[in-house]
Amino acid sequence: MPQEGHVTDNAILLLAYTLRAYSPRFLGGWRRVTLRPEFGALLAGSPGVIETGSMQGWSAGHLIARRDWAPGLATLAIAAEIEPFDPGQFVNLGLEVAGVIERRSYSIASAPGGPLGFLVTEVQEGRLTPHLMRLAPGDPVFVEPKPQGYFTLKWVPSARELWLVATGTGLGPFLSILASEEPWQRFERIVLVHGVREQSQLAHRDELKELALARAGRLTLVAALSREAPSGGLLHGRITTLLAEGELERAAATPLDPARSHVMLCGNPAMIEEMTKLLGERGLRKHRVRNPGHITIEKYW
Repeated sequence: MPQEGHVTDNAILLLAYTLRAYSPRFLGGWRRVTLRPEFGALLAGSPGVIETGSMQGWSAGHLIARRDWAPGLATLAIAAEIEPFDPGQFVNLGLEVAGVIERRSYSIASAPGGPLGFLVTEVQEGRLTPHLMRLAPGDPVFVEPKPQGYFTLKWVPSARELWLVATGTGLGPFLSILASEEPWQRFERIVLVHGVREQSQLAHRDELKELALARAGRLTLVAALSREAPSGGLLHGRITTLLAEGELERAAATPLDPARSHVMLCGNPAMIEEMTKLLGERGLRKHRVRNPGHITIEKYW
């Protein structure tokens, strides 16, 4: 669980990457970090080159800080040099495990120009995530320097309202998108829907609430718990059920309409498949470059 404590000025600079919310009160759950000299230099200006040694094709980075939201769920902040990325893209992370580099793709959950953030959940039988979840500040992490993926606003057509619908760690790319200026320049309103099992898994909830206030009514947050009894305005049930019953639109006070809406779906493939079907019944179809539509997807496995 998050550890309370004082946050240093360097830590504020480092950890405010999520939603550009620089107030220390949002960072109280981050572990305090004593920065190595090379990290201080990294924060003082543009990222410097980190020698990769014999690891050709990888950038050698280090974990700078982490915030644990719930057992097996954490946001990791990593210092590593990569090529410029568009919000919504992903990179491969790697760790040396038993003499072999284990790797997996993770969406970047931070704004361009700062340390890299990743929202990670542990797969207990996985080859990589149990090791990632044991990392402490200063531990090495390999990052492939070339970002990948098309789950970005560059490929999303114009619309009045943008719906960002995520389950679990599918929230990650939306954190990066919301931290950029592009969605606020292109869309009148944004609805962020986040579905999890328990309230403790609503990562970055306080920062998102602050962003909604700062954006003066242009961002609506809808959160749903599928297992735990909700409180404080949270919905109860699976996102797909809530859509079918009209609860999502009532909570957002915004209709899903092919004439005005675009929906980005990220997370559990079963959710994406069912949401695509339900949205199709309302006249929204998958978006393709040669056949523009209303739904853009990113499956997580």
